[in-house]
Amino acid sequence: MMPSFRLDGRVVVVTGGAGLYGAHLCRTVAAAGASVVLTSRSLAKATKAAADLAGSGDVRPAELDQADPDSIGAFADRIERDFGRIDVLVNNAVHRQGRGLDGITADDWSATQDVNGRGLFLLTQRVARTMREHGGGSIVNIGSIYGITGPDLRLYAGTEMSMPAYYAYDKAGMIGLTRYLACVLGPDGIRVNCLAPGGLDDGTAPESFRSAYAQRTPLRRLASGADVAGALLLLASDAGGYITGVTLPVDGGFTAQ
Repeated sequence: MMPSFRLDGRVVVVTGGAGLYGAHLCRTVAAAGASVVLTSRSLAKATKAAADLAGSGDVRPAELDQADPDSIGAFADRIERDFGRIDVLVNNAVHRQGRGLDGITADDWSATQDVNGRGLFLLTQRVARTMREHGGGSIVNIGSIYGITGPDLRLYAGTEMSMPAYYAYDKAGMIGLTRYLACVLGPDGIRVNCLAPGGLDDGTAPESFRSAYAQRTPLRRLASGADVAGALLLLASDAGGYITGVTLPVDGGFTAQ
């Protein structure tokens, strides 16, 4: 039987759906037939992001503050009530606060961990319980190449861009959590994987960075939204049904060097 990349009849939650990767991820899984719940800390932002995807499929906005354990519980209860199940969880939300090394304060670090660490875990723990009750599911964590390798600071020379220390910490931790959860949840039919995208060409980075990054990458370009979303579709669908515990770089070969 040919592997299927379709997600017909499945409920997919994409956290941080109004963010950098969110629209690309939601559009792709909706086009594959899923009912998509697009979350943001701001319901207004989620609503606008969902409206921007009109015509892509069934995309519905929802409010979720991943820094607030009560919000996580209320969100999961609401999705179970409205849909009856959650088949795929895409952990895409990320909180960014502070810059560089010396520019990060204790409060910055705590604020990022409330979302990127504790919140990630609590939401995944809660959704895994629902998946277990319904016979399985797929969890896809959206990590980064900077959870695998250190930053090449030469790429940022002459720009105001930086790579915060908490980001490397969070994304490396996400990779470790992916392996742990794959082992613990596998017997329940729940697959857990991580995507590690490289730089996304969203048109906002300075040309000097974009050019330097492309030259540093074997494929000589930054990632497109479709590059990342295509890999998500593999891991979320039955086409990736025997893949778990994997961190898949989607980076044009950046981490191969």
